[in-house]
Amino acid sequence: MTTVDIGVFIPIGNNGWLISTTSPQYMPSFELNKQIVQKAESYGFDFALSMIKLRGFGGKSEFWDHNLESFTLMSALAAVTSKIKLFASAAILTLPPPIVARMATTIDSVAPGRFGVNIVTGWQSAEYAQMGLWPGDEYFGYRYDYATEYVQVMKDLWKDGVSNFKGKHFQMDDCKLSPRPKDGVKIVAAGQSGRGIEFASEYADYNFALGAGINTPTAFAQATSRLVGAAAKMGREVGSYVLFTVIADETDEAAQAKWKLYNDGADVDALAWMKTQSSKDTKADAHSTAKSLGLPEGAVNLNMGTLVGSFESIARMLDEVASVPGTKGIMITFDDFLEGVENFGQKIQPLMKSRQGRM
Repeated sequence: MTTVDIGVFIPIGNNGWLISTTSPQYMPSFELNKQIVQKAESYGFDFALSMIKLRGFGGKSEFWDHNLESFTLMSALAAVTSKIKLFASAAILTLPPPIVARMATTIDSVAPGRFGVNIVTGWQSAEYAQMGLWPGDEYFGYRYDYATEYVQVMKDLWKDGVSNFKGKHFQMDDCKLSPRPKDGVKIVAAGQSGRGIEFASEYADYNFALGAGINTPTAFAQATSRLVGAAAKMGREVGSYVLFTVIADETDEAAQAKWKLYNDGADVDALAWMKTQSSKDTKADAHSTAKSLGLPEGAVNLNMGTLVGSFESIARMLDEVASVPGTKGIMITFDDFLEGVENFGQKIQPLMKSRQGRM
């Protein structure tokens, strides 16, 4: 079986990815994320990624009302790790591309060859409107055109040390960058829509696909197939990293009991906020992130694919994920991250055929 990368989607926001009052409740901190990433590195995880979130969903759980900043966190984590790759997220409406290019180069000097940038075009207008940075809902229609120019400017700077790019959204005038990263900086995207996939196929090294459903590990296959096809048309190879929540325990029954507990405590007010925000993108196609967030069946964890079961069941299902053509890696969130990474390293990964030789 083809081996895959394993990554952890670290909890830069409070309570991780469970919009519930009965899931583990905790605040984000450097210390917590340091422990998670160092533990992940010790078990051979290939990468860690942090999101950027500038406004939460509220509710009783105050979901994502408390968040760290992605680049500064990953810079600190770069200094206390030695092997694991690290990806920070750039909210492209908030920072000019030459600044992000320089920030990335700085972190590359801390962790040479281990750093990359996740491009966040933005789906929650309230994050940006609160700062006067939202360009209006028409942005939903051109955000990937904006991202295309944004990434091109960064690539010019990383490659040549200068950019004179002239586009609709960005105009550079002998813009300089030095020093440059020695081995370049990897770009990650998370496009699910047709236009998002097109952008990723042309400009990204990896694209995140959302797993789908509960214990349906291959339901995302169509999204990865669309990415592979689009990249092939561009003459490129773009790896698909698939996102899943893992709820694991000694037995299937114990894991299902956890999942039921979290769903029973779903924070309905926070979920209502999420649905309202995600529905503002009226141009979103059926495959888009905005549409996925509005689905009811897995709303308690933002409708990402969820694997619930014993350690043996999780290992088997992750191997099924890995068997889908085009899958380069799997990024995981846990209900309890420290315990989850420990259990993965000790009890799940050793059972995975797709991780043999990678531990």
